[in-house]
Amino acid sequence: MTMRLPALAFALTLSMPLSLLAGSPAARAATPAERLADVAARYYDARSRFDPISATESGDNRYDDQLALDIAPAERARRFAAWRGFLKELDALPAARLPADQRLNRELLVQQLRDRLAFERFPDHLLPLHHMGAMPLQLAFYASGEAGQPLKTTAQLEAYLKRISQLPAWCDQALLNLREGVRRGVVQSGPVVDAMLPLLRSLASQDAEHSAFTAPVRALPPGVDPGDAVRLKAAYEQAWTERIAPALRRLVAYVETDYVRAARREAIGWSALPDGRAWYRQWVREQTTTDLTPEQVHALGLQEVARLQHEITRLAPQLGFTGDPLKDGGLLAWARSDARFRPFKTEAEILDHYRALNDRLAPQLPRLFGRQPRMALEIRPEPALTRQTASDHYTVGQTDGSAPGIFWAVINDPTAYSVSTMTALFLHEGQPGHHFHLGLQLEMPLPDFRRRTWINAYGEGWALYAETLGQELGLYDDPVARAGALRLEISRAARLVVDTGLHAQGWSRERALRYWRDITGASEQQAAAQIDRYLAWPGQALGYKIGALKIQELRRRAEQQLGPRFDLAAFHDQVLGEGSLPLSVLEKRVEAWIQAKRQ
Repeated sequence: MTMRLPALAFALTLSMPLSLLAGSPAARAATPAERLADVAARYYDARSRFDPISATESGDNRYDDQLALDIAPAERARRFAAWRGFLKELDALPAARLPADQRLNRELLVQQLRDRLAFERFPDHLLPLHHMGAMPLQLAFYASGEAGQPLKTTAQLEAYLKRISQLPAWCDQALLNLREGVRRGVVQSGPVVDAMLPLLRSLASQDAEHSAFTAPVRALPPGVDPGDAVRLKAAYEQAWTERIAPALRRLVAYVETDYVRAARREAIGWSALPDGRAWYRQWVREQTTTDLTPEQVHALGLQEVARLQHEITRLAPQLGFTGDPLKDGGLLAWARSDARFRPFKTEAEILDHYRALNDRLAPQLPRLFGRQPRMALEIRPEPALTRQTASDHYTVGQTDGSAPGIFWAVINDPTAYSVSTMTALFLHEGQPGHHFHLGLQLEMPLPDFRRRTWINAYGEGWALYAETLGQELGLYDDPVARAGALRLEISRAARLVVDTGLHAQGWSRERALRYWRDITGASEQQAAAQIDRYLAWPGQALGYKIGALKIQELRRRAEQQLGPRFDLAAFHDQVLGEGSLPLSVLEKRVEAWIQAKRQ
């Protein structure tokens, strides 16, 4: 997913009202359940104000005119102080005093606050730039009006203008942080800088007629008043020419001269940073919601790779492959590159194939799910700006129907696009993967801090598990689609090996690239995009396999203990029924359901 991307926060133009951080006298005199609801609401509002980009990403558009400067040391300190204040309030509200149905809310709120505070000791603000979603790139992505931030009305266009007008302050703070990072030895790896710099240069070099940031007023939506159109066009061009472009160019000038020379070229993993081993260990905890060590994750990855290689060996004859199915990428490299698996000539043909797949899939989903999201799902191509470094992903829409959930297909060269992985990829990024998880979660009567939250191991774990449902849906009766599913799944297993290899075991980029190509059959370009992603996002790639393995384990347990009483649709509704959960909490929920069904 990105998604979900790590977002930064800014409040130079915003002073956090103290009433948001401290409970009102009425709330303090209320029942325990009402006090908890008050803390949860104030926490969510504070979280959204500190991090309005994440609020936008989750479908909360109240703060679309704000950018956050939480990379500023003082603002960062205020944020962590706020989290400690909320924890203190919760400490005075023991779980035993709450109704049973509210205890889970308290448990999850405490855990979320503690997880955030665990990163306070690590200077993440000194690493504000990478190619997977740094602030300038994120805002440029929004300029299409198709992703995250709506740009359909005059008010929405004014909100985006106000937001991007705060980017110069962010760039100047980022420049200060980069210099401080160089002084303290907290710098990005060379491959991440090399991947990020061309994107920043491209943004900064454009004139007002071609800038991504002025795109919203070059193709105004219908209904915008002509007078507003003239005013907005002038305001956007002035903001770009006088403030945003100069700030981006100052940032680029420093990165391409001083920072690129300071980047880590030898020791590129997170453990090479000051306190880096502990820092990476915390990333593993947060991204997997477990206490697994990097060494345990690495061993699990090797085990899963071996299991899936056995499946690949069994499948090879069904595709007529006569070579070594594992050597130098074997079957998977052949299925990626052989012309028979690359039938497309245009982007439109690929999008039509995805839509036909959805038409085939959608009528079967009621067999596997008791509930489906009301939100529509659309399939669109990734915008040109981010295609070179993006992975296929999903963005959630609005429950009121004003915006659909979107599966973004990254199509650089249609003639090189492999048909083999399309089925599994759509099950993951579209439905019943991210679209079911996030679409249903937004419909639930949950506190906003839960309704609009993302837990990596749960979200990516569910989406990877959703890929396996191609078996129940009859989609993998086609051995080509099955080969693609195995390619994607073994990639998730290899991530456990590569991510921990890079960040905990001192692997070089070359070793990681070689391993990735050998195991997954990826091209050099595909391998480089993946490895550089893991360098930029330590630990994020671990959540997929760790989460999916837990859901598969819970399904096997339910099947064994319930026998003929096992209902797959009911199981899926239990897994999705409380939205995003840490894996340990999900396990307790499913176990309670199993025991209730046995009675």
